[in-house]
Amino acid sequence: MPSDFLRVEKLGKAYVPARPVFADVSFTMERGEFVCIIGHSGCGKTTILNVLAGLDTASAGHAFMDGREIVGPSLSRGVVFQSHALMPWLSVRRNIAFAVQSRWPEWKAAQVDEHVERFVALVGLQGAIDKKPSQLSGGMKQRVGIARAFAIQPRMLLLDEPFGALDALTRGTIQDELIGIVRQTQQTVFMITHDVDEAILLADRILLMRNGTDTPAGYQPGSVAATVVNPLPRERTRAGLHHLAGYYPLRNQIVDFLIGRAVAA
Repeated sequence: MPSDFLRVEKLGKAYVPARPVFADVSFTMERGEFVCIIGHSGCGKTTILNVLAGLDTASAGHAFMDGREIVGPSLSRGVVFQSHALMPWLSVRRNIAFAVQSRWPEWKAAQVDEHVERFVALVGLQGAIDKKPSQLSGGMKQRVGIARAFAIQPRMLLLDEPFGALDALTRGTIQDELIGIVRQTQQTVFMITHDVDEAILLADRILLMRNGTDTPAGYQPGSVAATVVNPLPRERTRAGLHHLAGYYPLRNQIVDFLIGRAVAA
């Protein structure tokens, strides 16, 4: 068997058989790698993520993690969506504890609480740990979702535009926190984003996805049209990103793809 941590083989999804949303999507990920996928709405990015999460099934192809086919949800894969999906009647502490207790049902209450507090501290929410979601800002709610996903110590983290609804300042702050946690935990991450700079800041590799389109030769399903290896130093920061040699050519390459090839006729 190949040694890749994640292996996606010829994945496809069709709601109308003759017009698949995407087809023949294949890629791999190494353990500890951060991969972003970027493309216009409707190309199938979220469907791919949902298949990796075990929340959806593909019409064709397979996805394997650690050599085992993904056939349903698992606590070995943590998911953070654009919507925080917190239980409104529970405090921050209890929202995260619920996930932790599901992961380790044999743990005592004190052990669960200590674990929860560690991950709340990682996202800087110690002062809000006993507040309910209605008392939190949008950015704070997303931090809780991130803390909850990391707290179950998944082998892979799946992020579906988790910062898309946040203002630029809050988004930048949480990006910095995410970078710090990923470096500390060596987490494997697959992330959807529409933000080119976010992809360049976070990802080791960037998958560029093309939409399905009608061509003179017939309908062409969406696909991963290109893979870009991020050449910038991995220790890059948001503040220093645009000063790095190679940043602007990389950014222009991705923007040119989104303007042209992503929806090319």
